[in-house]
Amino acid sequence: MLVHPTSRFGPLAGLLIHVAGWREGESRLIDGMRVTTGIRTCWDLACWLDTVEAVALIDALLHNRAVQAADLTAYLARRRGQRGARKFAETLSLVDAGAESLPESRLRVRLVRAGLPRPVTQHVVTRNGRFVARVDLAWPDLKVAVEYDGRWHHDPDQFHRDRQRLNQLLGDGWVVLHVTSKRMREDFDGVLTEIRSALHSRRSAR
Repeated sequence: MLVHPTSRFGPLAGLLIHVAGWREGESRLIDGMRVTTGIRTCWDLACWLDTVEAVALIDALLHNRAVQAADLTAYLARRRGQRGARKFAETLSLVDAGAESLPESRLRVRLVRAGLPRPVTQHVVTRNGRFVARVDLAWPDLKVAVEYDGRWHHDPDQFHRDRQRLNQLLGDGWVVLHVTSKRMREDFDGVLTEIRSALHSRRSAR
């Protein structure tokens, strides 16, 4: 909840309240409730949240076309030098409209911030012009891919189709690494080591 400094509201159980002003055109009425625009919402997310989480949420807004990257860049230019602008700039440098889920975004951002080269999101692999598979994250020049295994993989049929799809990549020389939510929480260093090792091996083989 965003509250103008001239107003008094809260505290109220169940609401996280932030106090800040907003400019003309940065809010609108929807069903009688005043809400911030998508662009202003992205600014607030970047200012208030951890960078990883802010990027994941802005990825989702970009992917669903609630905001446009060019508009966010233009907004940043208008707010250069103001408090929060540096964090907003860092956040925008990491966003990717191709991301299709919050966990995939979080994984990508954590990998990049750990020093890995930025991967391509939702990379499509083809063979003789025909679709083979699409992978969550990829370094196409090295033929290394990373798949985030979310809860939907508990569906046996979906799991079977997914593994069958990815197995087709092996014949084209791809290395496919899998990351689960459990490993993201408990063994991210191990995940990072495995991906670094795969990228290094491919570079060395060249």
